[in-house]
Amino acid sequence: MKYLIDFSYSGADFNGYQKQPDKRTVQFEIEKVLTNINADKEVKITAAGRTDAKVNALHQMAHFVLNKEISPYKLKGALNSYLPNDIYINDVKYVNEDFHARYMVKEKTYQYKINTGNYNPLLRTHVYQYCRTLNIKKMKEALSSFKGTHDFTTFTSSEDKRENKVRTIKNVSLSFSKDIITITFKAKGFLKYQVRNMVGTLIKVGEEKVDPSIIPVLLEKKDRKSAYMCAPAEGLTLINIKY
Repeated sequence: MKYLIDFSYSGADFNGYQKQPDKRTVQFEIEKVLTNINADKEVKITAAGRTDAKVNALHQMAHFVLNKEISPYKLKGALNSYLPNDIYINDVKYVNEDFHARYMVKEKTYQYKINTGNYNPLLRTHVYQYCRTLNIKKMKEALSSFKGTHDFTTFTSSEDKRENKVRTIKNVSLSFSKDIITITFKAKGFLKYQVRNMVGTLIKVGEEKVDPSIIPVLLEKKDRKSAYMCAPAEGLTLINIKY
């Protein structure tokens, strides 16, 4: 039977989502439990996408096949009984044999949170502890330039070897409440470090070190060396996946 799981995780103690030799990853932990449930027959999961070390997820998605049929209710309970407490299965459901968790994605939503107030140790693994004032108005102005279809080479990691760096960001928003800035990006897909690199430049705008008009200029340059810092991973969370 083919299943789709909706799951959350705190990225603080993981070396990212994707399985890597001798490193603790989300994929490894889930596959280990599923293989045990599947009578020790190896189970591989395919996620909607990968997240980097220390990046969090509220609703990540992945599909897999089991050799035996287990009701979604029982499978959810079994998974949550054996998984470590920094991973939680929100939902399990049957899917058709042709379903693919990665290729059928219509939209991904990421949020980046920045604390501009006093250092808060309770939020340190889920919010970037910047702890200084930023110009919200200018950041909003700069953010709007990311919306639409652009070549995001400037805001992509040099490690991303994909030739096509054109992506369409469907929607962007920035809110501010109780010292926390929340920046939201929605798109069908993102490039490696793209969101964190965009946020890094927005922080420079908020510091008033560069003008909001810099964004179109940087996009046009298509040169990663022209952009600014890559914002720390802990502030980033994968919020939702739509099919």
